[in-house]
Parts: sequence; C-alpha cells; structure tokens
Amino acid sequence: MPATTIKLDAELVRKATELKPVDETLTGFVRGLIEREHRDRQFREAARAYEAFLRENPEEREAMEVWESAPLTDSVEWAKP
Repeated sequence: MPATTIKLDAELVRKATELKPVDETLTGFVRGLIEREHRDRQFREAARAYEAFLRENPEEREAMEVWESAPLTDSVEWAKP
C-alpha cells in the first residue's frame, strides 16, 4: 500500500504534539488516533446491531437478563464427588 501524506495546519500539529507521549512520533500518534476511532465506531455499530437483535429476539433478551442478574460476587460451592 503506498504511503499517503496528510497535511495538517501548524496549529493542529502543535495541539497533536502537545497531546502525544514524548516517546511516540507524531505520525504514530495520529495513526493510533485514527485506528482507535475506527475501532470505536465498529464497536458502536456492533452494539447497535446487538441491541436490535435483542429487540427482535425476546427469548435472547430474557436469557441475557438472567445472565446479567447472576450473583457473581457470591462464593462458589464446589460439588462433592
């Protein structure tokens, strides 16, 4: 894949430089921002799709409600052989 140059105005470069960790390049920092934003958008879309799935499938929604109400902080009693 060919490299592409994206031009940023001086003020945006200054802001990005202030935000980035000292040991990271500006290019790496901006790349990471774009990758995180893309991933976050995919997660939000997946969440919307799952919410729609739960609305359309009440039995799945009920199963999730039971799962979410499970007492996870209670101690586990092991079955005796």
